[in-house]
Amino acid sequence: MDIARGELVEKELDAMIERRSRKGETNTDEREELWQKSVRAYNARQREANRLTWCEYHRGQAERCRIVLVSLVSYHEAEAKKYLPEERKTA
Repeated sequence: MDIARGELVEKELDAMIERRSRKGETNTDEREELWQKSVRAYNARQREANRLTWCEYHRGQAERCRIVLVSLVSYHEAEAKKYLPEERKTA
């Protein structure tokens, strides 16, 4: 009786393994598709983060350039004023 029971359990295990194996074959394609979708989503998030980072960088650079240029213009206007004839300095 024990041998027959053991063989029955073994057959059931084999059938279960076979079912899972067949199911796994179809799931492999599904898993591949899900993985690719996950990669696309990750790449999209990275592109968006990079876009925002570059946007902030360029805005900051523009502001820094604006500050420097305004101070340079003021400096050179003051220097130029030193070389004007006296009558034009007051005007």
